[in-house]
Amino acid sequence: MLTRKIKLWDINAHITCRLCEGYLIDATTVTECLHTFCRSCLVKYLEENNTCPTCRIVIHQSHPLQYIGHDRTMQDIVYKLVPGLQEAELKKQRDFYQKLGMEVPGDVKGEMGSVKPHLDPQRNGETKPEDTSNKETAEEKQEEDNDYHRSDEQVSICLECNSSKLRGLKRKWIRCSAQATVLHLKKFIAKKLNLASFNELDILCNEEILGKDHTLKFVVVTRWRFKIYTDDILHYPPQPHN
Repeated sequence: MLTRKIKLWDINAHITCRLCEGYLIDATTVTECLHTFCRSCLVKYLEENNTCPTCRIVIHQSHPLQYIGHDRTMQDIVYKLVPGLQEAELKKQRDFYQKLGMEVPGDVKGEMGSVKPHLDPQRNGETKPEDTSNKETAEEKQEEDNDYHRSDEQVSICLECNSSKLRGLKRKWIRCSAQATVLHLKKFIAKKLNLASFNELDILCNEEILGKDHTLKFVVVTRWRFKIYTDDILHYPPQPHN
C-alpha cells in the first residue's frame, strides 16, 4: 500500500491562528463562519470588533462573544500534529501560576497528567515481562473517574431569580468546576425548579445573556475582569416565547 507523507508546513495554514500567527491554543471557533482562532486572541479582538478577523462577516452586532465556542476537536488535532506543543503550553501555564505564587488550577494539573510520553514499540518479537504499570494506570483512571471534577479550578456562584414568574432556589449559592458550562447551569436550575424544559430559562451576567456553551471560567475572564471579586452572580429570567 502506497503512503504519502505530508510535511507540517503544508498544513500550517489550517492549524494556526490568523491573529497571532502561532499554532492554535485553546482553539475557539466562530459559529457564524467556522473560522478558528486562539481563544485569548479572539476574545481580545472582539473587545473592539464584532466581525470575524478572517472573512469580516458580522458575528453579532452587540454580543459577538456569545457566538463563539471552544473547538476541542480542532485543538486535539493541533496537539497531535505538532510535536511537543501541548507539553510546552502546559509548562507555560504551570510556570505562570508558580511565578505569581498561585496554586496551579486543577484543570491544568489534569491535562499535565494526561500527557503521556511516546514509547518505542516492541521489537524482535520479544514480549515485556508483566509489570504493575497497567494496574496503576487503571487505578488512576478509576480515581479520576470518581473525582467528579473536584480537582478542577472551582468557582462560587450565586443564582438569583429576577423574575416574578419563577420561584428562587432554596440554596442559591453553589460551588462547581470552572469547566462547567452555562448549559449545565440551565439544566441544574430546571431540575431544581421542576421545569418542563431548560430552554425556558435564560442566564444573565451583568444584564447580558450568556451563551449556552460558555464555560464559567470564560464568564469570569470576559465578564468579571474589572470586578474586585471573582464570584459569579448570575440571574435566570424566563426566556420569552411567542
